[in-house]
Amino acid sequence: MLRAVRLTGAVFFEIDAADPWAAQTPPGDTIVDAVMPGSEHLIPYHVLTYGKCWVWPDGGPPIQLSEGDIVVFPHGDAHVVASEPGMHTVPDLKRFRAPRDRPLPFHLRMGEAAGDSSAHMVCGYLGCDRLPFNPLLDSLPTVIHIGDRDGGALAAAFALAREEAKHDRIGGETVLGRLSELMFVQVVRRYLETLPPEETSWLSGLRDPVVGAALTAMHGDPSREWSLNLLAVEVGVSRSRLAERFTQLMRESPMQYLLQWRMQLAANRLRDGSETVAAVAVAAGYESEVAFSRAFKKIVGRSPAQWRKERG
Repeated sequence: MLRAVRLTGAVFFEIDAADPWAAQTPPGDTIVDAVMPGSEHLIPYHVLTYGKCWVWPDGGPPIQLSEGDIVVFPHGDAHVVASEPGMHTVPDLKRFRAPRDRPLPFHLRMGEAAGDSSAHMVCGYLGCDRLPFNPLLDSLPTVIHIGDRDGGALAAAFALAREEAKHDRIGGETVLGRLSELMFVQVVRRYLETLPPEETSWLSGLRDPVVGAALTAMHGDPSREWSLNLLAVEVGVSRSRLAERFTQLMRESPMQYLLQWRMQLAANRLRDGSETVAAVAVAAGYESEVAFSRAFKKIVGRSPAQWRKERG
């Protein structure tokens, strides 16, 4: 799914802050074109490498961060990071742009110029597609806060990111970009582990033996002529059991999910521009270009040609 929605990490700030200080990030959809041109959706995150601070989305409760914590805003909500709860400032929109004149990460100093640093953090952005189909984003909350002081892959990525941010070394920008993607995957994994058994979402479907097997089959061979009967045989359960469990967790039928997944893959092929619509239709499991175009427009709201033109 993350490959299909073109997850990528690119822009970073390294911040030294001295009390009192506050930084405000505007809504992601207002800065995505400046920060990550070509992306539809912006996911800000902050890794606190030293000290303590507070963070909160607009209208939400403050969360205290300690050294080693990571906080992610999957839906790109406006938020504040500050030395104390309740502080606000006006966003400096000049900071929210793709780099043109210097390597990453940007090094910023905030707060009292003569004061000792009370916090140090690496702040970055991930870009991805929102349309036509990204059920992962819909499964995530407004904010995810992960404490990572117990080792593991997330701690290793965090330690390497901290080291890379200290030095302007050749390839550092690329390393930080890949580490951002890795950290996001690990954060989602940690969040998945906290979901209650009764949760109904795409993520809860992944961990369910029946639904997870069905998703694996459809994602592994999306152009196959799947039917509910064939999918049930592949999973090893009855047709009624599969339909009931899938709809219960995913809130839609297996065939409706497959249709949307095919359209996401087709949208990526159309965006690349190297294939004809007829070839994209075949890759999506359609023998008829007309049938594919009809299905695409129903899901996406635009014809394949219009989608390609708008995102070409």
